[in-house]
Amino acid sequence: MAALIRSLRAVRSLRGLGSAVVGQTCPTPHYNGLRRGFHRAALLRLADNPKSDSTVPPPSHHEHYQAQESGGTSSSSSAGQASASDPGTQHEDPQPNTSYQDQSGEQSEDYETEEQLQARILTAALEFVPQHGWTVDAIAAGAETLGLSAASAGMFDNGAGDLVLHFVGQCNAELADILAEQHNEVQLGQAEKKKTAEFLKDAVETRLRMLIPYIDTWPQAMSILLLPHNIPESLKHLSTLVDDIWYYAGDRSTDLNWYTRRATLTGIYNTTELVMVQDSSPDFEDTWTFLDNRIKDVVNMANAAKQLKSTGEAVAQGLLGAAVTLKNITGMNQRR
Repeated sequence: MAALIRSLRAVRSLRGLGSAVVGQTCPTPHYNGLRRGFHRAALLRLADNPKSDSTVPPPSHHEHYQAQESGGTSSSSSAGQASASDPGTQHEDPQPNTSYQDQSGEQSEDYETEEQLQARILTAALEFVPQHGWTVDAIAAGAETLGLSAASAGMFDNGAGDLVLHFVGQCNAELADILAEQHNEVQLGQAEKKKTAEFLKDAVETRLRMLIPYIDTWPQAMSILLLPHNIPESLKHLSTLVDDIWYYAGDRSTDLNWYTRRATLTGIYNTTELVMVQDSSPDFEDTWTFLDNRIKDVVNMANAAKQLKSTGEAVAQGLLGAAVTLKNITGMNQRR
């Protein structure tokens, strides 16, 4: 009996010890309320201070367990929203450069100025000149071949005059390229240098042959070039043509001969052009014969002028020599 009583007392002692331990480890309701108050105050302080650390504390084990049960979708959406709200993590998609200039300031290759567009339209319009003549209708047809509206012809204030002047300038540039190439071949020893008369004839003939595809309508073009508002540009193109021919012919004169030679060649070109629009011979043979004769006349006149000048100088020198001889004979030229 005494042993049984001692066993009961030992059990009671263990129960009392367990209650004490549990009372120390488990927070009381008052303690739980105080802890929640401190936690709420800390959160309010963080919200009121914009400079405070905004780092979100890691989720608790319970929250992490709920996220795993939902398949991780909540975490993914939260992470996406967090990255979207953070300016440091946003990455803007690269925007294409729609400007016609790159970073170096140079124009891109696909950029086209208004002048270049007009030149393309006029070049395309030349195909329709035999059908429509030198008119705005030809310009409109050329614009349509480029996928543009026929109303694009309104870009040209001078209308048909712009078309004719464009063609003349294009032909002059093509002739200049041909003459420059021939000049380079002579410099490299790949071809022999032509005489001046032959060179002038070949250059003028090459330029006039560019009119053959439009010869039936060229009188109309000539009348357009003679309009008062087109005369300055027309004369400018003609002057450029003649100057290029004489330059590659080897003329480097700076005296009055510079003007004389260019005026002479201008007359030859204009008269040969008039003959060409009326010529009905095969391959314009009569025109080239007329041109050859005019070139020879100019060369002969130049040679005659040179001969007359040299003859006059020889006569003057002879008379001077005779006068000196006479003075020597008579003793008038002796020193005293």
